[in-house]
Amino acid sequence: MPFEYLEDAATSDVTFHAWASSLEELFAAAVDAVTNTMLADLETIAPVARTEVEVAADPLDLLLWRLLDEVVFLKDSEGLLLRAEHVAVKTGTRPHHAHAALVGERIDRHRHELVADVKAVTLHALRVQQTGALWHAYVTLDV
Repeated sequence: MPFEYLEDAATSDVTFHAWASSLEELFAAAVDAVTNTMLADLETIAPVARTEVEVAADPLDLLLWRLLDEVVFLKDSEGLLLRAEHVAVKTGTRPHHAHAALVGERIDRHRHELVADVKAVTLHALRVQQTGALWHAYVTLDV
């Protein structure tokens, strides 16, 4: 998995670092990190529901925040556990745009081992940056 959870980054929250060679892969890894914070095993999610999400923001860290906020919103409003099937990021104009095809299913407490409830994606120490050939994201979740 192209993400890791960071210890002692924020009290009573979960912070993760995701990385990838493209913004699209980075945003997809961050979606997985958010969902994996809630669920013990991402592989238990069947791709039976599909939804499209379109967000816009400038700078890139806020664009990622808006996408991840949609994942949390869809969990809360529709009971969906989602993964990114495809993400497209456009940075040529301001604001930046991201389109994500998300797949997953409704929470099934008999099949899904839930480990935490992500209440929100915070702005605390949120950043997206490129270092060499890799993109990195640092995100803190309120659980």
